[in-house]
Amino acid sequence: MLPDPFAATTRGITEPDPVRPALRAAGPLVEVAAPEGGSAWIVTEEKLAREVLADPRFAKDPALSPEGWTRFEQPAAEQPSLTTLDGPDHTRLRRAHAPLLSAKRIQAQSDRIHRIARALLTDLGGGTVDLMDGFSTRFPLTVLLDLLGIPLHLLDAAVDACRRMSDPEPGAQGKAIAAIADLAAAGLTPNRTGLATELRDNLPPETSEKDLRYHLFALIFAGQLTTDASIGFLISRLLNGDDASVNDLVRETLREHPPAPFTLWRFTTVELDLAGIRLPAGAPVLVDIQGINTDPAREPGPDLTFGAGPHFCVGAQLAQLELRAVATVLRTDFPEARLAVPYGELRQTFLGGIQGTRLTSLPVVLRD
Repeated sequence: MLPDPFAATTRGITEPDPVRPALRAAGPLVEVAAPEGGSAWIVTEEKLAREVLADPRFAKDPALSPEGWTRFEQPAAEQPSLTTLDGPDHTRLRRAHAPLLSAKRIQAQSDRIHRIARALLTDLGGGTVDLMDGFSTRFPLTVLLDLLGIPLHLLDAAVDACRRMSDPEPGAQGKAIAAIADLAAAGLTPNRTGLATELRDNLPPETSEKDLRYHLFALIFAGQLTTDASIGFLISRLLNGDDASVNDLVRETLREHPPAPFTLWRFTTVELDLAGIRLPAGAPVLVDIQGINTDPAREPGPDLTFGAGPHFCVGAQLAQLELRAVATVLRTDFPEARLAVPYGELRQTFLGGIQGTRLTSLPVVLRD
């Protein structure tokens, strides 16, 4: 029987994931029970996944989700964003974001991001510290607020709001989104400079203040989530004695532990055939990023960690630089850093749904 791919689980860091092999064995397109009822389909084969991610018949607009589904985001007509729009509207919005996060722009911030990593780790002091509590969220948020031009005295509020995004209480996510959008607006005040004002200037002049704030919310929350989810695996691997180059260490960590195991939901806009299966219009479809990345039979080549096609993650360059900065600073500035528990005792938790997997804790001694 196929294990539930959306069930929350906790297991040891070295324990194999039973879900990925089971999904692969079930075929290139697997019908499963969706978390909110009805059927959903998961793509498990790379060639098929890349076709789906480039096919405009698979759209991200939450308005296409089945009746009765809880929507994390509003439909694109109510709240346009990079993650809800498709086609020309998405292309125009992406063109406003892409110059801010290009490889050249992000690489120019390398020294700045390394300094932030060094300062935050140094401030943790001696003794045993839990980097999943005191570092994994604060580091990417500090980087994001700094780059966006948002005052850093708002960091604690940003950390609190991002953590409340996973609160199951009704209405909690909406309040957290509003809180992040409000603090993001501090980067737009007169005489502030940073990526927030650049994004405002890149967007069409008819863009509303509400939409601008939501775009900034999305950059902050997605940027934090992407690095936070992978940083524990990166550090634990490094401190367990992995002597690979920093680039290889980051690449392999992201391949094996991508920030999200699945893509965001896509929905068929028409009835269509996929891998010999007839899907109705409005069918929910996911790509199993982690399963495809870690398929033992997979040919070497670019992985799907940050997606593919028109919705390839616009912040991929920033996430990778942040992880390289952490690995480099730990190796150069904290050569005696070590795990405070045996590597095999670390635990990883999958929060359920399509959310990512992270370490439950990461006790580390940075210096004696």
